Amino acid sequence: MVQIKSPEQIAKMREAGLVVAAIHAATREAAVPGASTWDLDQVARKVLAEHDAKSNFLGYGGFPATICTSVNEVVVHGIPSDDVILKDGDIISIDCGAIIDGWHGDAAYTAFVGSGHSPELVELSRVTEESMWAGIAAMKQGNRLVDVSRAIETYIRRQPKPGGGKYGIVEDYGGHGIGTEMHMDPHLLNYVDRKRGKGPKLVPGFCLAIEPMVSLGTPRTEVLSDDWTVITTDGTWSSHWEHSVALTEQGPLVLTAPDGGKAKLADLGITAAPDPLA
Repeated sequence: MVQIKSPEQIAKMREAGLVVAAIHAATREAAVPGASTWDLDQVARKVLAEHDAKSNFLGYGGFPATICTSVNEVVVHGIPSDDVILKDGDIISIDCGAIIDGWHGDAAYTAFVGSGHSPELVELSRVTEESMWAGIAAMKQGNRLVDVSRAIETYIRRQPKPGGGKYGIVEDYGGHGIGTEMHMDPHLLNYVDRKRGKGPKLVPGFCLAIEPMVSLGTPRTEVLSDDWTVITTDGTWSSHWEHSVALTEQGPLVLTAPDGGKAKLADLGITAAPDPLA
């Protein structure tokens, strides 16, 4: 069952989303050469405390930290550690969430550590982020879930990969519904699987965490012995971007973007819904 939210509930999710945005801003600034991924976790904990919010990652299924810190070939669910020290040239995907009054926010971004990153890595992150926005733009009344998947996949497939070959759209992980829980129905693939059908219709009150994960090589992954860390099977580096989005009567509202997605959606010819907290 898909949980449909009222405008008042979406406003509460916007509060949680803004806390997530604040965590992103703080951890992005702290993701520098010499910092450990545990240092970034401590930064996130401080932001949560400052906003009187709870982490929806800490303790989830036994997860031992506040954020996921996925470096280079790690796709998702990297566990923060004192032993993982960021180096110049690394990339890191930081995934985090927050709970306000029982309502969840969840978002991720990929950051470049230091300098000297190859055009291939810069393009990987750009393609992944822009495919997320293509999916967000497909959050329209009358569309179905598959239209979001198709928009993400189509964008990625149309981008030439520096050096040739194809990007790997990760198969085993995708987006999801969000609301009173972090992970809810429906599951959102980042590609079209005709066996799954068209999925539910998108109606006002429908909320999704849209999160493409893309690698420079294979779409296949494996989980390490810690039962959390997910890596590409061929060791190629990957990027992960995510926003939580609500569909309203006035259009999409990007709950975890500081401006509600207004600027980026305008570039795509779409008017973002008014911010209920503005």
